[in-house]
Amino acid sequence: MTDVVARAAELLKEHRDSIDRLDAILIYTLGERFKQTQAVGKLKAKHDLPASDPDRESKQIARLEDLAKRADLDPEFAKSFLSFIIREVIQNHKKFKE
Repeated sequence: MTDVVARAAELLKEHRDSIDRLDAILIYTLGERFKQTQAVGKLKAKHDLPASDPDRESKQIARLEDLAKRADLDPEFAKSFLSFIIREVIQNHKKFKE
């Protein structure tokens, strides 16, 4: 193995290690986020509030699109990702009402 290839392999490992740490952060962050949305769902169910809040959802999507632009992330990807999360949250909220 040449020095150039060995250095490339070392850099690749460093990038992958960083990606693995970021993936862990994402998973734990999503876990914490869903704990909060479950608390919201229980509160909504207790007070007979609707599972969905379209006004808040549209504001959140716009906010995350803006954040995505500033983070140099494709805003459409961010919007799709948040839309997926919102759908999951609403499903969870509906379960609490049942």
